[in-house]
Amino acid sequence: MGTRVVVTGGGGFIGAYLVKRLVRDGWDVAVVDTMVRGDAGRLNPVADEVQLFSTDVRDQRELERAFKGADVVMHLAAINGTENFYKRPELVLDVGLRGALAVVNAGRSVGVPHLVVASTAEVYQTPAVVPTPETVPLMLPDSLNPRYSYGGSKIVSELIAFNYAREHYDRVQVFRPHNVYGPDMGWKHVIPQFISRALAGRRSKPPNEPIPFEIQGDGSETRAFCYVDDIVDGILTMYSNGGHREIYHIGNDEEVAVLDLARRVGRGLGLELDIRPGQAALGGTPRRCPDISKMRNLGYRPKVDLGEGLKRTIDWYVEHSADAVTNELL
Repeated sequence: MGTRVVVTGGGGFIGAYLVKRLVRDGWDVAVVDTMVRGDAGRLNPVADEVQLFSTDVRDQRELERAFKGADVVMHLAAINGTENFYKRPELVLDVGLRGALAVVNAGRSVGVPHLVVASTAEVYQTPAVVPTPETVPLMLPDSLNPRYSYGGSKIVSELIAFNYAREHYDRVQVFRPHNVYGPDMGWKHVIPQFISRALAGRRSKPPNEPIPFEIQGDGSETRAFCYVDDIVDGILTMYSNGGHREIYHIGNDEEVAVLDLARRVGRGLGLELDIRPGQAALGGTPRRCPDISKMRNLGYRPKVDLGEGLKRTIDWYVEHSADAVTNELL
């Protein structure tokens, strides 16, 4: 068998793509996921080749059982999605903080040599420098705003990874993914929400009539979206070529305004959107784009540009548009 890896949150969006890639590359793969937010169906193509532990990531004793014999633990389990940050901050914090402690301590207990931890671009909130390098100070601007439950939990998770693991692991790496997207990412993120709302507008408006389409803010806000396959490439490049006690941005530096993103989604669906600015979300960030020089120095190159990635994503969501109705998000 190949290298033994345990992926926590392997039924999640990034986790499932990572698991499938690891299996294809010949790794010996185990997944820790209760599938409360994950989806076991994402792993169907490799289900017979993956060992699944239906274990809560906060349960250290059960994690020790799952981690025995592992060469590396890749910890991706979290409660993600902006809607959850506002509506379920207690759960976001509980899973984020207690999960990080349990993972690091379980790995210590059973002698796992390598640890990879997923952080987030949310640790910067509104970064002082854009494109943003890994050295920019992390920020928690308002502890009263539940949005920061996620970014705050990831800041603490990084501290746990680098300090609890300091003398117990041969390699500890943290990656901060930036605005990952792609097919089957769920319905609580900006791109699938844009797609599902545009499709709903098409059903409710006469043909050839522009579809009213509200966005948060004036549309000048920017993001740099990275297709999920490129994120997975980055994780594996980092693990193979990166150093111990290092932090890496994994993303794409192709920046796009939210207004342009909405227009691209409309064009991809063959629809004309009447885009209407709205109130910006409290705690939103006007601009976000990673400096990926550190990853480029390891040999990482994003391969899927936004045009191609949106096409693949739109095609998947059109095919599964009935699921959006089921999830009552239209």
